[in-house]
Amino acid sequence: MLDDRKLTILRAIVTDYVSMREPVGSRALVDRYHLDVSPATVRNDMAVLEEEGYIMQPHTSAGRIPTDKGYRLFVDRLGTVKPLSIAERRAIETFMAGAVDIDDVVRRTVRLLAQITRQVAIVQYPILSTAIIRHLEIVTLTPERGLLILVNSAGKVDQHPVDLGGAAEDTVADLRGRLNAALVGLSPNQVAEQAERLVEALPDDARGLGAAVVSAILELVTTDPSTRVVVGGVPNLTRFSDQYETTVRPVLEALEEQVVLLRLLGEVAGSGDVTVRIGHENPYAPLRATSVVASGYGTDDDIWANLGVVGPTRMDYPSTMAAVRAVARYVGRFLAEG
Repeated sequence: MLDDRKLTILRAIVTDYVSMREPVGSRALVDRYHLDVSPATVRNDMAVLEEEGYIMQPHTSAGRIPTDKGYRLFVDRLGTVKPLSIAERRAIETFMAGAVDIDDVVRRTVRLLAQITRQVAIVQYPILSTAIIRHLEIVTLTPERGLLILVNSAGKVDQHPVDLGGAAEDTVADLRGRLNAALVGLSPNQVAEQAERLVEALPDDARGLGAAVVSAILELVTTDPSTRVVVGGVPNLTRFSDQYETTVRPVLEALEEQVVLLRLLGEVAGSGDVTVRIGHENPYAPLRATSVVASGYGTDDDIWANLGVVGPTRMDYPSTMAAVRAVARYVGRFLAEG
């Protein structure tokens, strides 16, 4: 166990290294933090921290930098995550205000996270198991082609092309009316259960068109949105050009793989609490020079999906954790109220 002074020195090393990007020396710590001990005492404490694996010396006669173990202890000793200020919370509300549907919410959320944390933000699409169909429309584009538009209770708007087969406009209108009468108010599972009976109940001359449209509806409502991830803030990686091989390139490669991103979020999040996976704690080997800060978002009773940020281990953990938690809570409330 480390005593309070060594913990203070470790916190100072982490804070300085994150902000200055340079190895931290004993005299700088004494001067900057007004430690009531000599530089020699600080050097002795740093030697103990190094021996215990919390800090390391990148090269001879340099100062010290934190290790993954040091960052982990720093994060674990933060206690509770500090709340954002009233101004910061108001900025989040202003940024998210006016979102018109789920797609817009996700886009705004990923931009917001990237701007606040200055890291790469990752947001998984929410799984809204309670969403029901609110309205559907069939728009005639040409005599042969149409567009199915489906709106659910969460405000999500989906589109799917359909083959009209030259059907008359009154046939299309009649089918539209029948589908709205039969499907509005149903959940995706209920739609799937009703689909076959719905097609069989259609007039003979509308059954072919009805089957095509119902098939398109089933494709829209049964697609699992949780397999979709939106990424933002990739230009933030330019701040770490000195870590291209260890951090930037692996992150860029990982961003190409949705499965990797889903795994990252799934391994870290899954609850309403903020979770931090640091360096070698990451399950995906190429990203072991990075940290992931993530949280689930939803309601108290139901976690819909996960969001978070990925960046170098040298990140501002207190501020990043506070931002991730605040955005996750706000988005969860926003969707629940919508």
